[in-house]
Amino acid sequence: MNTENKKKKNSSKKKNVALQINKKTLISITVLLVGIMLFAGLLTQIIPTGVYNTRDDGSIIDGTYHEITKEEADYSFWRVFIAPIETFIFSTSDAVTGLAIIVFIIVIGGTFLVLDNSGVLKYIMTTIVSRYEKKKYILLAVMIFACMALSSVAGILEESVTLVPLAAAISLSLGWDSLVGLGFSLIAVAFGYSAATFNPFNIGIVQSMANLQMFSGLTFRIFVFLGIYATLTAFLITYAKKIEKDPKKSIVYESDLELRKRLLNENDTKEALANPNLSKATRAFVSAIIGVLVITVVCFISQKFIKNSSLSDIISYLPMVSMAILFAIGGLRAGHIAGIRGKELAKGFKDGAMAVMPCAPLIIFIISITYILKQGKIIHTMLYYIYNFLQDFGPYTSIILIFAVICIFEFFIGSGTAKAFLLMPLLIPLVDMLNIERQSLVLTFCLSDGLCNILFPTSGIMIIAIGILNIPYSKYMRFTWKLFVLEFLVSIILILLAIFVGYH
Repeated sequence: MNTENKKKKNSSKKKNVALQINKKTLISITVLLVGIMLFAGLLTQIIPTGVYNTRDDGSIIDGTYHEITKEEADYSFWRVFIAPIETFIFSTSDAVTGLAIIVFIIVIGGTFLVLDNSGVLKYIMTTIVSRYEKKKYILLAVMIFACMALSSVAGILEESVTLVPLAAAISLSLGWDSLVGLGFSLIAVAFGYSAATFNPFNIGIVQSMANLQMFSGLTFRIFVFLGIYATLTAFLITYAKKIEKDPKKSIVYESDLELRKRLLNENDTKEALANPNLSKATRAFVSAIIGVLVITVVCFISQKFIKNSSLSDIISYLPMVSMAILFAIGGLRAGHIAGIRGKELAKGFKDGAMAVMPCAPLIIFIISITYILKQGKIIHTMLYYIYNFLQDFGPYTSIILIFAVICIFEFFIGSGTAKAFLLMPLLIPLVDMLNIERQSLVLTFCLSDGLCNILFPTSGIMIIAIGILNIPYSKYMRFTWKLFVLEFLVSIILILLAIFVGYH
């Protein structure tokens, strides 16, 4: 009896490391983010302080910029070290956003481990792999398209972290590496967000600020979507074939060996597939995901008719909230059906939540960077000088510089909505003066915002995703830099084409 209990405990331990985040990866990311915080604090001491007057909705009033003294700004460098605490005391909106993401990630972590321990994820993975093993590159292309389309239409981004572990497991099972899995899940979702068609959280907001008909200009945006999709698909298929031919060429080969042990335990898979209740459990979980998609679509449609900005902001959080609640309910119900019940179910959820808990400080550091820049009163100053600089160029050069400016602000301000309210009131009159169609500005904003959503280390969702897969940021950049260069080039060509044809 004792021997049998020990085996169960050992088996439980093996399962409970499925979401374990490597300490070395965590430390390197933390050091990087702390360094960026210190850099942001240094900028507040060097760059002149100044502010624009703003409207009630937070948008800037053009021509109202005025400098203020460092004493008026009242932001000493030593406050950088307590910024994470101040953020949650004095910045309500940032605190709510940060807490929402932290709770979301913790709930997802707990639910994921229940699904993993119950065998549901292995059942899904094995079913997909066995069905498409001889059509793996068709599967890859379809997965990329599905994830991009989901984001392009409904605006899903943060929720995509739920796909990452399963995508990595499928990728490893098909003979690729975890980076391919990351590519057809998180990266595809982010690029779909960039190539937005009906996305209410960038297209909807920015077009309304530019006084354009909601979701107008769709034909050209579909062309943009196909261009981004073709580039990403070609890149991932080329890379996947190289790794399939020689797995040791993968820069994450060593860490993937450990990941394979955690996600692809052959005995666990056989045990899971032998469970007669597993198909029913999987259907319960899939039903929850369908429920999330329905809520997302409802939120998307309602965004078109709601004019109140506060209510619109609340609705924008509903897809993430519904994902957390329904994902947890569906996952726990699936685990219960599969035979994990009572204390074992609760322990699995707790272990999963604790496994991703180290990501919480990273989110706090990231939102603290924006808080430092706001408190230091230098964001408006940066915007003022950039705005004046851009007025000296023609339409083609200006639109590319605007693209670059939005990319730069993405480093400091991850929220697309916040960037829109900060930048658009100044960029709209600028493009009018330069005879650039406002529709081209909307396109430029979406492309730059979306592509950079997972480029900088200040991206919380990207940091969490690579942390789950134990991929250091340096290796992530070694894998993606060529892809980003390609997509930036494609984006620039599309933006210039929009100017050339007078996209409106």
